[in-house]
Amino acid sequence: MLLSDKTAVISGAASARGIGRATARLFASQGAKVAILDLDAAGAKSAAEELGPGHVGLGCDVSDPASCRNAAEQAIAAFGKIDILINNAGITQPLKLMDISPENWQRVVDVNMTGVLYLSQAFIPHMRTRRQGTIACMSSVSAQRGGGIFGGPHYSAAKAGVLGLAKAMARELGPDGIRVNSVTPGLIQTDITGGKLTPEMKADIISGIPLQRLGDAVDVANIYLFLASDLSAYVTGAVIDVNGGMLIH
Repeated sequence: MLLSDKTAVISGAASARGIGRATARLFASQGAKVAILDLDAAGAKSAAEELGPGHVGLGCDVSDPASCRNAAEQAIAAFGKIDILINNAGITQPLKLMDISPENWQRVVDVNMTGVLYLSQAFIPHMRTRRQGTIACMSSVSAQRGGGIFGGPHYSAAKAGVLGLAKAMARELGPDGIRVNSVTPGLIQTDITGGKLTPEMKADIISGIPLQRLGDAVDVANIYLFLASDLSAYVTGAVIDVNGGMLIH
């Protein structure tokens, strides 16, 4: 198994059909002990229980530094060590440029980009002490193409910020033995997109995807697994597209 004796923290992993939850299941099947972090503390605990004994679910607001530090302390106490951090938590708002209020902007940036900083800061000291660790960050094809299907310009901006932040982290943390990479999914079928696509919209989107299908949560989870495992031991500062060819650049 690729993650035997490893421990992983995954943010935003309580949603039943989400990428985080699919990643948690995959990591557990590959031998990892998983700490599921989510704003929905009860949902996080239930998701961890679904994985089986030895996993934990913790409430965490990634936009709050104190909440991130508290979750990190609990996860480290539960497992003794943390090898992997998956910065997966995110939100989206389908707003046009002129409809974005200061509150909209702040919330989307806080969760999608600043949350990556705060949660990483909470675990980096521990990883530096051990001189090892891998961090993977959720961005989006929206950051690369300047807009998506459901995310507004503020979402694109926040996800683009994740790419710059992760690359800077990779450069700074490399000497400490810590790898940092990003994933840029295309349109993935999750609870966020569920019920929002008409058959006509779906057909139109698929017509522009060379692999002729929408992505599933496990498609992204598989890339997280690669980045978390020793298969990617010499990969840092990378951006891996998971979009079926929607954007080829």
